[in-house]
Amino acid sequence: MSSNKKKSATRLTEDEKLLAPPGPNEFNDSPESWRVFRVMSEFVQGFDELANIGPAITIFGSARTKKSDPDYKAAVKTGKLLSNAGFSVITGGGPGIMEAGNKGAQQGKSESIGLDIELPFETHINPYCDISLEFRYFFSRKTMLVKYARGYVIFPGGFGTLDELFESLTLIQCGKIHNFPVVLYNKAYWKGLISWIKSTMHKGGKISDCDLERLVLTDDPEEIVEHMLNEVGPNCHPH
Repeated sequence: MSSNKKKSATRLTEDEKLLAPPGPNEFNDSPESWRVFRVMSEFVQGFDELANIGPAITIFGSARTKKSDPDYKAAVKTGKLLSNAGFSVITGGGPGIMEAGNKGAQQGKSESIGLDIELPFETHINPYCDISLEFRYFFSRKTMLVKYARGYVIFPGGFGTLDELFESLTLIQCGKIHNFPVVLYNKAYWKGLISWIKSTMHKGGKISDCDLERLVLTDDPEEIVEHMLNEVGPNCHPH
């Protein structure tokens, strides 16, 4: 099937239309300036819905992780432990690790929150969310994922997971967020990346010692919760 046929066979998302080059094309079905109001509505909805959730931790990881995967089971346990420790749990609202984090959070005492994204293929919010929002635009969703979190837990994942990981590290490095712990779960999965960061980025002077020290690796969900409690606590103030 040609790329054009594939394009016509899938639903165009608002992100796709927004990021299309300016000028006449198949994506621009309304004046560009009107998209500002759609973007604004997502921020308003997100601010209204999430303003009172209390301290939260965001869990990231692959949507492709199966229920039988040890990482899925560890994410369920992590979500439950965080929830019982007084943290709401935020995820991207989808399947895999996101579903596992929300499932665990619902088993605990605090709220389970899913922030889903519109995609060209069929998607749905997993059934373990007490609060669920769907976003058209990645950047408004990503703002909510970090604004209402006090730390990130990063499970094994792909490009999207890496995007969230490095975005958080960039925001910390540039002083945009503070007291924001980042924990990587599954040492075996992340060791190659961490080794490269140390041997290439750090050795080459592209990042500093304190940048490197921000990354915490563990294979223990209880250690994740202990680290979050030590760094920010469940009653911390917004960053």
